[in-house]
Amino acid sequence: MIIGIGTDIAEVPRIAKSIENNSFKEKVFSAKEISYCETKANKAESFAARFAAKEAFFKALGTGWRGGMAFNEVEVENDELGKPTINVLGQTAEMLKDKHIRIIHVSLSHIKDVAMATVVLED
Repeated sequence: MIIGIGTDIAEVPRIAKSIENNSFKEKVFSAKEISYCETKANKAESFAARFAAKEAFFKALGTGWRGGMAFNEVEVENDELGKPTINVLGQTAEMLKDKHIRIIHVSLSHIKDVAMATVVLED
């Protein structure tokens, strides 16, 4: 059963400016995400898509990022074929257990100026 659906759009130039600040990067992105995005030709697009995924995740959850949850606890990874997945850590993982959410679907897309993500949560 679907528990929630969230979609978000992020402006790549705004994220490009934000990631110049290392404290922003560390607050919002996991070490794995930072390492992955830094290898990309247009790293700002990859960071923006992951930012949009985090926003979409919290919208799907229906709580926002309150209650001890953190952006860097929602980690976007890619499988061996490049398909994005979401790994949830810390207090955010506990919230998913409390809500009986077992499956997370995520889709990312980005172009020069815009990145977007959709997240679907299932029990």
